[in-house]
Amino acid sequence: MKILLSALFVLTLCSSQAIARSTTHPPDSTTGIIDKSAALLLIDQGKKMVAEGKVRDALIIFREASVKDPMTWKAPFWISYCHYRLNNFGYARQYGEEAVKKGGADVDKDIYDILGSSYHQIGRLDSATIYYEKALAELPKPRAKELRVEQKLAECKFAEDAMSKATNQRVSMRGDVNSGFNEYGPILVNGGKIMYFTSRRGNTTGGKVNPDDQEYFEDIYVAEWNDATQQWDSVSNDLDRLNSAGFDAISYVSADGLKGIVTLNNTATDAKKQTRSSDICEIEFTNKGKWTAPKPIANKSINTSFFEGAATVTADGNTMYFVTDRKGEKRSTDIYVVHKVGKKWGVAQALPDSINTEGRETTPYITPDGRFLFFSSNGHAGMGGLDVYVCENTGTGWGSPINLGAGVNTVNDDTHFKLYRELEKAVMAGFNLQGQKSSMDLYEIDLSKITLPIKM
Repeated sequence: MKILLSALFVLTLCSSQAIARSTTHPPDSTTGIIDKSAALLLIDQGKKMVAEGKVRDALIIFREASVKDPMTWKAPFWISYCHYRLNNFGYARQYGEEAVKKGGADVDKDIYDILGSSYHQIGRLDSATIYYEKALAELPKPRAKELRVEQKLAECKFAEDAMSKATNQRVSMRGDVNSGFNEYGPILVNGGKIMYFTSRRGNTTGGKVNPDDQEYFEDIYVAEWNDATQQWDSVSNDLDRLNSAGFDAISYVSADGLKGIVTLNNTATDAKKQTRSSDICEIEFTNKGKWTAPKPIANKSINTSFFEGAATVTADGNTMYFVTDRKGEKRSTDIYVVHKVGKKWGVAQALPDSINTEGRETTPYITPDGRFLFFSSNGHAGMGGLDVYVCENTGTGWGSPINLGAGVNTVNDDTHFKLYRELEKAVMAGFNLQGQKSSMDLYEIDLSKITLPIKM
């Protein structure tokens, strides 16, 4: 009897241990294999969405994959990638480190570049340097070159040096002009009392979302400076015929506020007269107090089937600089210049390679006298992302671009810089880091608090 009881006790104990083991560490089962297979299918689906530019939709799919298979490194890797593409640098860092922890030696080595870039763009340069060096050690040389890892590593060192010499002097614009969506391209008129800018906020005309990047289409907005409250208010995109259901961005308004230049792209809408791509258009403010409908410039060397936009004009209206990607098979975006011949625009020409690089040059601003060109680029030595540079037209050519330094630039994209000497201020756009996420905001700079790297 004692022997029988002992046998039953041992059998019960073994069964209990087996149940405990199965609860804490379940072995592969039919359900487990199905879930892992489902996770792989979801990851493949998400990767196709990424290739189509549908990053936000892909992020949802990768999250589902991580629930199906919590042990895979592939889901957090792609979640990290998506968050980085969406400028959610904190989340990109968080999920990137999870992917490394779960994947070990098997993890996709691109993760070290993603982690380096994420740390770089939240300003943690020591950690960024560590991961960039890891990327250089682990990635094949052609892939490291494609990802510009060595350049990013140099940017960390540039940023450390720049920040040791100056502190950033940008101040976020007060009022309702910064919404949490992306705002950029500020332009001051009427003695700095009126500001035009571009935004991709939720009340955009037509309420449509761009199928490519899944953000709202651009609209042009206007705001008024309130002396009593010392902030911008009366923000509105109710600008008559200026905005459409597509992309509408403003880049220039004359000092008297009567003429302007916008970029229009309505190819994703059902507009009767569609642009070929993004076209540069002229607008006028009528004596009835309204803007005319944007009219594309009828010049084949300015508007092509490629992207054109971000135009800026000298005070006399005779010289225009703009951005295009017409050489996109070899380089990103370049700055072009075109002069008026009589009353018509001549033939647009690319600026020299001392200004244009294989990287991205964008958002030019020419001073009214045509002497100084400010622009953003990621192809010259900088702090990270797009930095603002200035170069001088000497009359016989262009001087070398000079980085505006840490008083203006950050480790993220810095764009749409415009100088207003008469107001003793500059305006621009740049990233505002909010927790794990970020968005483009409008900023101003008191010129008395910075030293420009060139005598003006």
